[in-house]
Amino acid sequence: MAVKTAIKVTNLTHTVSANTGDLTILNGISCEIKEGESVAIVGASGSGKSTLLGLLAGLDVNTSGDIHLYDNAFSAMDEEQRALLRGQYVGFIFQSFHLLPSLQAIENVMLPAELKGDKQARKKAEVLLEKVGLSHRLTHYPSQLSGGEQQRVAIARAFASSPKILFADEPTGNLDEGNGRIIIEQLFELNKSQGTTLVMVTHDNALAQQCDRQLLMSAGQLVEKV
Repeated sequence: MAVKTAIKVTNLTHTVSANTGDLTILNGISCEIKEGESVAIVGASGSGKSTLLGLLAGLDVNTSGDIHLYDNAFSAMDEEQRALLRGQYVGFIFQSFHLLPSLQAIENVMLPAELKGDKQARKKAEVLLEKVGLSHRLTHYPSQLSGGEQQRVAIARAFASSPKILFADEPTGNLDEGNGRIIIEQLFELNKSQGTTLVMVTHDNALAQQCDRQLLMSAGQLVEKV
């Protein structure tokens, strides 16, 4: 059986307005990512990595070109349509965690599944938190958790809605080496067990090398495919 294409990008360009005129952040990006692949987007700071990730996840709108998620023309949709498609296909892990401070760990993880009307949201959240080693922290608030624990909650939350595609922006960027290693193991374990396509931005060479492929960015362009 042929492997499906999870993401297809064609001649993607993104330009923003600046005091000195228009600034091109991305210029003519084209690539394909297959279902179930793990892909690291690498390159120097300012090369456009996080901008590309945000566009692929539908968190921002590109200036021109096309983005398809499972044959859905993401870039042609309005915000409401993109939100529905994100809810169906996408999970996202932010470098700064983005947990809701007023919710317990279990409640943060339950939220995406609850928003989809999943009656098993709490049970799934419990299983995911156990998988990331936090079954003893279910009722703790983010302020009561370490940075590594907060990132593990964020990973569990990202998988709670069983996304087909998981985007991660520097998932180990705010963690020490020990916690970073734990997060890496959990990301790839969940990626394999759920068959999720994993696309991440990282400066961590060890993490990038564990992925199936690396996409190298330089000055807003995709210059090399590894």
